[in-house]
Amino acid sequence: MNKPLLIKNGRIIDPSQKLDEVSSLLIAEGKISWWGKGEPPKGDCDILDASGLVVCPGLIDLHTHLREPGYEEKETIASGTRAAARGGFTTIACMPNTNPPLDSQTAIEYIKATAAAEGVIRVLPIGCISKGRQGKELTEMGELAEAGVIAFSDDGEPALSSYIMRQALDYSRAFDLPITDHCEDTILTEGGQMNEGVVSAKLGLRGIPNAAEDIIVARDLALAQLTGGWLHIAHTTTEGAVELIRRAKEKGIRVTAEATPHHLTLTEERVIGYDTNAKVNPPLRTERDIEALIQGLNDNTIDIIATDHAPHTEGDKLCEFAKAPFGISGLETALGALMGLVHDKKLSLTTLIAKLTYEPARILGDKRGKLGTLAIGAEADITIFDLDREWVVNTKDFASKGKNTPLAGEKLKGKVIATIYGETIVYKNDNVILKERSD
Repeated sequence: MNKPLLIKNGRIIDPSQKLDEVSSLLIAEGKISWWGKGEPPKGDCDILDASGLVVCPGLIDLHTHLREPGYEEKETIASGTRAAARGGFTTIACMPNTNPPLDSQTAIEYIKATAAAEGVIRVLPIGCISKGRQGKELTEMGELAEAGVIAFSDDGEPALSSYIMRQALDYSRAFDLPITDHCEDTILTEGGQMNEGVVSAKLGLRGIPNAAEDIIVARDLALAQLTGGWLHIAHTTTEGAVELIRRAKEKGIRVTAEATPHHLTLTEERVIGYDTNAKVNPPLRTERDIEALIQGLNDNTIDIIATDHAPHTEGDKLCEFAKAPFGISGLETALGALMGLVHDKKLSLTTLIAKLTYEPARILGDKRGKLGTLAIGAEADITIFDLDREWVVNTKDFASKGKNTPLAGEKLKGKVIATIYGETIVYKNDNVILKERSD
């Protein structure tokens, strides 16, 4: 068991408690045991001086691809969780598009056992909607729920059968778990390489229209209204989808939604030069779509930010654009990229932290422990970052096997300094020095 850890004089921001103040907190036995401005309880402990730094609940990512089992050359649970820790994440939910897919209790147990043995943070599995992610027959959703999945998704394969989607949403009510859909009309997107528009025309690349997302979002919302089920929209990207979700919430339809760091900060112009590291599905859209997403975050139409971390090998992306797979490696750059929105005054710091901590914890619910908060007795999952620290993205420093980011070589402002999971410091910057206190 580690010694208690006192984090001193940090700017503690905890949206769950509407807290933003310079204070200190004490971790003991894996829990938050004390916080305040006065003297902490007496006793031996390590001290981490957080003066000038932000201290917040550990970040939570509800959309991560860990690739294991089946694609360990791209990522493993071990490497992916280390990457998450470097990015400030203490909880991640892994998507089921593995080989074999996470469509059985055995597959879920494998993820949980491997994460316990080799992971450095909390890993929560997401189970498949359909067997083999084929969209033809529902999985044994009750068994998957009992095994501990936190949602159901055929991610990467949209649930195109309205009948299957209706059944899944019906069952979501019984298990109180969301159905997460990758909203894409694949008839419209067949052969598509990037956002459809002026840039795709100039580059001679087949486009993916906004309508392909909007159509399935509208269909799913109609089915959620019909069934009363819980729908979660993955990686929302279009102005139209944001408006559809907003109107659905006004009607009382049970829907939650996420946006990714890359869709919030990068436009289709990143593809110019045929940069395969900017090839992602859904594609990078326009500035107008980004503005709609940011407005959606500010008015709570968009509930959370999730990375959709999708690592690939160098060889996967080192080819002509049309043959390259979709996906961006995003765990280690997420906070730095998103802090640009704060520095540009498009999002408040509190809103950003809420969308990465308290709000995803609300979606997870109490079944997963006391997450997304620094309240006394909560899990001691903590992220410490410097909101003004500038750094250059160097993929050689990535813990992830996936170096595929269009941000390579870019300067970001905002850097994770330390990540604490339970009572263990699972990542710390070289500048972090622990001191001992003995009373």
